[in-house]
Amino acid sequence: MSTADAQVSKTRAWLMAARPQTLPAGSAPVIVGAGLAFHDEVFTPETWLAALVGALLIQVGTNFANDYYDAMKGADTDDREGFTRVTAGGLIPAGRVKWAMVATYGLAVVVGVPLVAVGGLPIVVVGLSGIAAGVLYTGGPFPYGYRGLGDLFVFVYFGVVAVTGTYYVQAVMYAPVGLFPTGIPPETLPVAAVVASLPAAALSTAILVVNNIRDRESDAAAGKRTLAVKLGYRWSRVEFLALVGMAYVVPVVFALDPEYGQWALAPLLSLPLAAIVSKTVLERTDGEALNPALERVGQTLFVHSLLFAGGLAAPALL
Repeated sequence: MSTADAQVSKTRAWLMAARPQTLPAGSAPVIVGAGLAFHDEVFTPETWLAALVGALLIQVGTNFANDYYDAMKGADTDDREGFTRVTAGGLIPAGRVKWAMVATYGLAVVVGVPLVAVGGLPIVVVGLSGIAAGVLYTGGPFPYGYRGLGDLFVFVYFGVVAVTGTYYVQAVMYAPVGLFPTGIPPETLPVAAVVASLPAAALSTAILVVNNIRDRESDAAAGKRTLAVKLGYRWSRVEFLALVGMAYVVPVVFALDPEYGQWALAPLLSLPLAAIVSKTVLERTDGEALNPALERVGQTLFVHSLLFAGGLAAPALL
């Protein structure tokens, strides 16, 4: 193998570990937070950009953490049908993946410093707890991802917290408070932001559900008690459909409010994508079908979020 070939191979291995295909899903809730902020006339480009970069770094850091800790705990066996994991596959030494995780989370902290200055203690809590949750998902003595709590973590942190946190760090710029507030100033975290976070939360969790349906047998054999292992195929599919349904009910709720109107129905244009992937999830359990389905759910999340953000922002633009 030539030096150039080796370099390409090494670069590809790091890309496999970082899983750039997950980045649209990581950016989706931040996009929704921008749309609602624009509607409420609190959109702040520089603050939003910092939130986006921080969210993507936490996403990549969590990908590194899962790759490393799953390998260390023996969860990534040869029977697993998912995408290749670089630590278990021997493509990158475990120590390097661990340091990549630490470095990526460290960069997220650096990017988050300006957000902490304006957002104060709430952003400190959200940022540090998000990093801790990403590590403890598969790491530590009691990884909660192995105990059926991964779905809840994704719903909360990659949905509710990501959308509301994005909205908050923009809205707080307009609040009559100084730097580093110790609480949440009035009107910087409206109920609408929480409700608007639910579609991104639901579809982000749906990605994990597909992943866990695919890996149900190998996870059970490895002692990884995901919610899919506990619920079985039938109820995991019910969970998946309930999450997808939530993503399309919430825009209807917003559309019923004259403040948002029919523009909020824009995400319904992504229903065909959701229907196609749902059919696959309901019929298949193998990696050959569910690996592409994982990417399609991520695409559905991204398209839905773009349309939802545009629909929320539209009344302020027109």
